[in-house]
Amino acid sequence: MNRFDALVERKMTNSVKWDLTKEIFGYDELLPMWVADMDFPSPDEVLKALHERVNHGVFGYTIPSESTGRAIQQWVNQRHNWKTDPKSYVYSSGVVAALSTSVLAYTEPGDQVVVQPPVYYPFFDTVEKNNRVVLGNELLLENGRYEIDFDDLGKKLAEKKTKLFFLCNPQNPSGRVWRREELERIAELCIKHDVLIISDEIHSDLLLFGNKHIPIAYLSEELAQRSITCISPSKTFNIAGLQAAAIIIPNDSLRRKYNEIQSSQGFFTLNTLGIVAMEAAYSYGEGWLNELLSYLEENVTFLTAYLQEKLPAVKVMVPESTYLVWLDASGLNLEDNELKRLLLQKGKLALEQGSKYGKNGAGFLRMNIACPRSTLEEGLKRFVVAFS
Repeated sequence: MNRFDALVERKMTNSVKWDLTKEIFGYDELLPMWVADMDFPSPDEVLKALHERVNHGVFGYTIPSESTGRAIQQWVNQRHNWKTDPKSYVYSSGVVAALSTSVLAYTEPGDQVVVQPPVYYPFFDTVEKNNRVVLGNELLLENGRYEIDFDDLGKKLAEKKTKLFFLCNPQNPSGRVWRREELERIAELCIKHDVLIISDEIHSDLLLFGNKHIPIAYLSEELAQRSITCISPSKTFNIAGLQAAAIIIPNDSLRRKYNEIQSSQGFFTLNTLGIVAMEAAYSYGEGWLNELLSYLEENVTFLTAYLQEKLPAVKVMVPESTYLVWLDASGLNLEDNELKRLLLQKGKLALEQGSKYGKNGAGFLRMNIACPRSTLEEGLKRFVVAFS
């Protein structure tokens, strides 16, 4: 049996995905396929490192070591051919926290931040809750694939109060991997209008079907000096609950500003076990990851064929990365509230509503397929029942 076919009981583990679903969605007996974590155990090498650290028995304040930095450096170079200097790394409890810290470090109240809906909803929250203004450069849906409206992007970046551009690469929720020529056009516009790039690349290791990720800071030294890149093993190795991320900031001045704000928020160091897991995952997790990616590809193929046969009105945007599938349910001709009602009441299935990711996400649903095939099949059966 494939290791990823094994069912792991996650109820009664204080899981957001499994133990908060009723509270959030309001119904019993829902199958949760919403939160972006996996139903798979983390790599054995990570578990072994954690057990060894736990067995030590002392959990005082712990700092990332030189070996932590080397593990990150080697991983990024090996997976994405990007040579980075560990001196440029800043550690954070997570990418969302890093986005918020960046907003505070590099903008003032009333400044504008450009985002590209439909996009991960904290992109909006970290701007608005810090009294800054979101400017939406809406992605264009063309032939079942998102494209960038570069004319509109140029106009938004040119506005006097625009200080930051939030890039999501690979893109969440669609799984789109931006190509070199697209990144180069983004870079050209941001340099032209002196806008700093904050790049969320948390899904960059979850590449599917032969797609390749290019860190935007990789394109040129000039660009590296005016960008902040956020990475983490949390999605890749299913260790989100251990709260550890690396923020790559080659520019000394930008790094000082970031550290000043993070320090003012009371941040000192990472969770001890988060450090251990991050280093072990990046050092020894590649074999496990390659097996995972093959399994996820099979899940995507299974889902696509299933819906084509059972519910062809729903179109699958095949992800180029991530274990999140963006489903275009507009062909059902239902309002978002009705989509939600039918999923919950009739299908007993908890998914993310597309409108959560921006107004142009209306009519879409996001499904997490990082689960055993049997769970996926059950979820798809419920999905079809909901709209039959």
